[in-house]
Amino acid sequence: MSAFTLGWHIMKERLSAGRMLVIWPLLAIFIIFSSWGLSDPKADLLSGLTIDSAYDVMFASTAFIGLSATMGAVLISFDGISRDRLSGVLEIKLSQPIERSKYARSLLIGHWGAIFFPVLILNLFSLAIIWHRMNELPSVEEFFIYTLGTGLLLLWYTSIQLLASSWAKDMGSSIAIGLGVWMTFTLLWLVLTTVVAGLSGVGVENLNSSEYVEIGGMVDLFSPNGVYNHLLELPLTGVDRGISPLASTIAAIVWSVLPLQLFIRRIERMHP
Repeated sequence: MSAFTLGWHIMKERLSAGRMLVIWPLLAIFIIFSSWGLSDPKADLLSGLTIDSAYDVMFASTAFIGLSATMGAVLISFDGISRDRLSGVLEIKLSQPIERSKYARSLLIGHWGAIFFPVLILNLFSLAIIWHRMNELPSVEEFFIYTLGTGLLLLWYTSIQLLASSWAKDMGSSIAIGLGVWMTFTLLWLVLTTVVAGLSGVGVENLNSSEYVEIGGMVDLFSPNGVYNHLLELPLTGVDRGISPLASTIAAIVWSVLPLQLFIRRIERMHP
């Protein structure tokens, strides 16, 4: 059995889990409602972002995806390893005649698919809303970049959460680690950026200054949310935070490979 086949079975199991009754409405509220509100021509955005196109709506809605979809990845994956370990099922699974690296990849594929599939479906609905409200759709290239970036963001959080689940002694510790990581990257990263800017001698009284924006762009390379924003900024004109597309691409590759390899090595060395 291939990793994709096993991952497909894991994804179907996760999609039928009771927690999806919470995740689906959570995603729908954030994704659908944000698309509806941001596509309103009379929308007044406090950030000063101007909505001139369908892609501008999708880009602005990433703030809501960063909250809901990444939280969904944590809720789906927090017991991906710890639950089986506590029940003794993990020992049986790891003793099966399947390479542990393949089993690790199937776990990642299954849990990632369980959050990416609902997000993709709701994003397609949001496209219909944008077309209805603005009579415009993003280009194929813009939609591809948006979908790829969102898929990578969820892959990164799924990898991190599964890695945390493999190290945690129980499910409570696993979700605590996952929520801690989520809060750090989602809610507290601006504080870290401000601290780095202050230590670099850049004034923090004006967060829109070119020096602060460049510092923020560099610091964001060390955050999955920040790299996600860098990727989605590629089709935008007039946005320059001092980070080249090559740097954003390299950061995305590192975030895609490093947590996955750490997770695979952890599964290969586990003694349940």
